[in-house]
Amino acid sequence: MKIETAVERLAALAQASRIEAFRKLIQAGPQGLAAGVLAETLAIPKPTLSFHLAQLEHAGLIRSQRLGRSIIYRADYAAIAELLGFMSENCCGTGVALAAAAKPARRK
Repeated sequence: MKIETAVERLAALAQASRIEAFRKLIQAGPQGLAAGVLAETLAIPKPTLSFHLAQLEHAGLIRSQRLGRSIIYRADYAAIAELLGFMSENCCGTGVALAAAAKPARRK
């Protein structure tokens, strides 16, 4: 993955409503969620949500599909895996730092 792609994807997630929508889409699984259901679940006005979903889609983190009168949004799990791989490979060195960070600190 190019660093520019990673920056674009991370920037798309750097907003509270977007990360909440993204989280809901991941939890929804491969079937995704209709935009209206997502707006209702998150209590976000549809035009505002539409803007946020467009940012996530432009970054390649989600995909949309029109089904009749609805638009179904789905998380792009391959893109998520690619970003996580990039982060662990390029930001955590050989993985030693990542493994160390994953261990809970012992309380004295």
